[in-house]
Amino acid sequence: MAAAAGAPVPGPVISGWAVSSPYGLGRHEFAEGLRHGQRAIAPVDKVSWPVPYESAALVPGFDVRAVLGRKGTRSMDRVTGIAAATVGMLLDEYGAGLAAAPESTGLVLGTSGSVQSIMDFTRDALTGDKPYLVDPARFPNTVMNCPTGQSAIRHSLKGPNVTVSGGAATALLALQYATRLLRGGHGTALLAGAVEEFSVQRARIERVAEHGGADPQPLGEGGALFLLEDEEGARESGRPVLARVLGSRFRAFQETGRAGTVLARCVADVLAGAGARADDVELLVPGTPPGLLGKQEEHALDGLTGNRLPLRSLIGDAGAASAAFQLAAALAEAAACPTLVDRLALVTAVDRDGTVGALLLRLS
Repeated sequence: MAAAAGAPVPGPVISGWAVSSPYGLGRHEFAEGLRHGQRAIAPVDKVSWPVPYESAALVPGFDVRAVLGRKGTRSMDRVTGIAAATVGMLLDEYGAGLAAAPESTGLVLGTSGSVQSIMDFTRDALTGDKPYLVDPARFPNTVMNCPTGQSAIRHSLKGPNVTVSGGAATALLALQYATRLLRGGHGTALLAGAVEEFSVQRARIERVAEHGGADPQPLGEGGALFLLEDEEGARESGRPVLARVLGSRFRAFQETGRAGTVLARCVADVLAGAGARADDVELLVPGTPPGLLGKQEEHALDGLTGNRLPLRSLIGDAGAASAAFQLAAALAEAAACPTLVDRLALVTAVDRDGTVGALLLRLS
């Protein structure tokens, strides 16, 4: 049924999700880890990972070929493997009916790409033996949209194929992009989320990066993807309505000391757009970045009294996948807590490069 003239267009629903996290592959492992407050950060094997960190939160035992098989994975890098595995888990559990309309099912994936693949390929180009110098099969890994494209090819998703990058806010941006595609009639079901990999080169870069005046935190990796569609489509396919996307807002800041004010404006705008008040928010899942940025986020959320669900201390700095894990945590908490049914959840992100975002959900 079409919305009445002047009425807000209903947002999509989340009807499925999958996660590859430092707790393991799968929703159950993730939910159990959170429920028990398990710290997934562990000592780094310096033989396998010669990095300037003593601890990290890796997807345990993840090996691309072991998880995905040998076919099509000879040159696949870690971030692409995590993405393809997570897409596969989501489709295995919630993909009923999607295969019948592959042109209407797409993927909006947030990622920062693979710094490791880019640097490895560049090094080979400078030091490799002539005449070939490099392995051409590894060139696609240097392109940011490789995980998105390879995941879609592997799982026969022929709808929109989009790569988004926005630091800690990446997953929220991906969900907004997917929402716009659905409203524009460019697909009937879209997988949206974000992934990040742990690597030697990422660790070296993060070690010397600015972290709001604080020391670098242990790095994490993994990803989470969410199935977005309209409510009617979900129910016709027998999928549950896990949450309704009420809206999202994004803004930019130039000075770190302004991040809190800018984020507070995002929160106020997204609440106003949904006709909600600050005290309607029952669950808060903040990004909790280190140092001054974290204090700015706390300042922006001062007026909200909902229960807070911090993640970073458990799973580390997950980079581009940070907000994806935050959203996954909100859904896991809703599944475990019946009192959250029909209540609002707010996910926020503050990125050191100047982007803030807020996503508002009504949990089901």
